[in-house]
Amino acid sequence: MSTAVRTVDVSAIISNRRLSGFNYGLIIVSWLITVFDGFDMMMVSFTAPFMRDEFGLSKTMLGYVFSAGLFGMMLGGFFFSFLADRIGRRPTIVLAAFTFGILTTATAFAASYHALLVLRFVDGFAIGGMLPLAWALNIEFVPTRMRSTIVTIIMMGYSFGTAVAGPMTNWIAPHYGWQGVYLAGGVGTLICAAALWIRLPESIRFLVTKGLKPALVAKTLQRMDPGSEVSAADRFILSDEPKAQGEFRVSDLFVGNLALITPLLWLGYTASSLAIYFSASWGPIVLESLQFPRSTSALVASLGGAMGAVAGLLLMRFTDRFGSRAVAFYPAIAIPVLLLQGFGLVPIGFFLAANVAGMLLISGGHFGILSIAGIFYPSAIRASGGGWATSVAKVGGILGPIVGAVVLSSGLPVIRSYALLAVCPAILFTCAFGIHFAVRGRERSDEVDAGSPIVNDPA
Repeated sequence: MSTAVRTVDVSAIISNRRLSGFNYGLIIVSWLITVFDGFDMMMVSFTAPFMRDEFGLSKTMLGYVFSAGLFGMMLGGFFFSFLADRIGRRPTIVLAAFTFGILTTATAFAASYHALLVLRFVDGFAIGGMLPLAWALNIEFVPTRMRSTIVTIIMMGYSFGTAVAGPMTNWIAPHYGWQGVYLAGGVGTLICAAALWIRLPESIRFLVTKGLKPALVAKTLQRMDPGSEVSAADRFILSDEPKAQGEFRVSDLFVGNLALITPLLWLGYTASSLAIYFSASWGPIVLESLQFPRSTSALVASLGGAMGAVAGLLLMRFTDRFGSRAVAFYPAIAIPVLLLQGFGLVPIGFFLAANVAGMLLISGGHFGILSIAGIFYPSAIRASGGGWATSVAKVGGILGPIVGAVVLSSGLPVIRSYALLAVCPAILFTCAFGIHFAVRGRERSDEVDAGSPIVNDPA
């Protein structure tokens, strides 16, 4: 006598449960690897003055060193997001983590300007796949209403890494050289990569939408809920998403209302990345040029990034509730703050405080746009959707250091760089509202094409 096959709606299970120890464990290991991701990408800014002195680098040469890593991240984001949608999130994340740990360690042995360029590029290539895949994996285990918040919590690890890069450089570099900073970052990354290899699960939504490994799906559900009675014989479905249709195509990112959402997301994310990497790469050097001590400049830059992470976390509950229009809040305030700085209207006694405030608002807005980078795409292409957004945004990251080098070498007063930077939050503000209205327009539509992705703004 045959037993009827049960149909288990995995999306309903995820949506109707509260976060458990399974989720918290996943968040912790994801948070830790993003700490070293942020540390790796930011420490080049703080070690730059030491590298400049040792190798005799010009501002333009430093700009290329900064941008080499970001160019590698852009290409790596495309590659690893494609790989993750083919072979899975878990093996791709573990591969990326081990690779960038090895390459960060190798950077400590760079003996020339050209070696620095090559190592920053290949290191960035490995790092490029890390952040969007960490987001994709985590948001596929939590209810839709919590996705933006979870992304931001994980990204606080990245900001913590960027925040400690300055103090760690101040502590390590005077005694062990800039090379010691890279050794510390590389070894720490390898330890975290080992933890990922041991603890990281495969995305359950990825497995179900691809129709892969029902035994692993059942085992993962039992890990999430030890009392679950599911088995490999059950039929697993996702009722809130369409079934995967063949291999990923770039055109999938422009189906339905994604035709407007994706370009706006890319533009806003790119502008925000330009502001972030302009500030991260040149912020300490700009403050040095304004006659602030090197150690003070490093600490101020770190403080702004750390406070931006907290600001981003505070914003996320509003993003989950009100949708993408909440992302426009920090950029709206950043514009006048940067303009006041750039035109010398801030008293010198308050300049460092204004600098921290400006970085806080830029970082908070960046957290906002990245927190929604993957939520509009179905699971079958989520890694590619988030990966493409992050990789395209790296164009802004690449341009940020180069634009900084041009501005600082142009003869303009250094302080004017803050005023020029105000263009970026203005673009982000506009794009955030554009995304909101695009999604609201979809919600007012009476009909939804059967082949279109199901898109819900968390409003």
